[in-house]
Amino acid sequence: MSNEPILITGVAKRVGLHLATTFLDRGVPVIGTYRSQRDSLSDLQRQGAELYRCDFDDQQDIDALVHSVGQNHPRMRAIIHNASDWLPDRADLPPADIMRRMMQVHVSAPYQINLALAPLLEASEAPHADIIHVGDYVSSRGSKKHIAYAASKAAQDNLTLSFAAKLAPRVKVNSIAPALVLFNPDDDEEYRRKALAKGLIQHEAGLDEFLHAVDYLMQSNYVTGRVLPMDGGRHLK
Repeated sequence: MSNEPILITGVAKRVGLHLATTFLDRGVPVIGTYRSQRDSLSDLQRQGAELYRCDFDDQQDIDALVHSVGQNHPRMRAIIHNASDWLPDRADLPPADIMRRMMQVHVSAPYQINLALAPLLEASEAPHADIIHVGDYVSSRGSKKHIAYAASKAAQDNLTLSFAAKLAPRVKVNSIAPALVLFNPDDDEEYRRKALAKGLIQHEAGLDEFLHAVDYLMQSNYVTGRVLPMDGGRHLK
């Protein structure tokens, strides 16, 4: 396996944790970011992950992250932008603050990280290095309850297009747009029923399905500048 690290943002739970654990099990070095301390991080450290606390709504944290990674690593195999925030428009914040935070976390932070660490990706010994943005199904259709979130994910999709053009041919840049990956433990039965009914395939995608999508994009020698839907056929309902 490659000894070039993969930077995965938001590794403390769910998709980010599953990706980080799997790549470490494969012998691939992982650099991970997290916002809040969780028990899972101790397990990742025991497996050898290089972890950084980084709140993407804090510019000093972002600056410190890119400086440390740039100082510690001459090359990188991939960046997977998984860190996310999900504020509804009715959140107890002024609308301007909600929009600013959604754009900061999903657009400004990945933009800065991509620019700062692009030379490390371009130095990779792999045929192509990769940037993968973890997007959302709502980026292509909007959301009545999460307008700012959906808008920020649409902007993130546009980052995919721009960086794919900018960094070709050495770095492939793609996005994955899931609808329902995994329910939260506290999601009630009524919410689960309604969520599942939105798709043609009425079950959760699951963490391995997401991993397969990441593997596909990273193993491809040709796919770049694309948003890969993972929505269970919701577009046909």
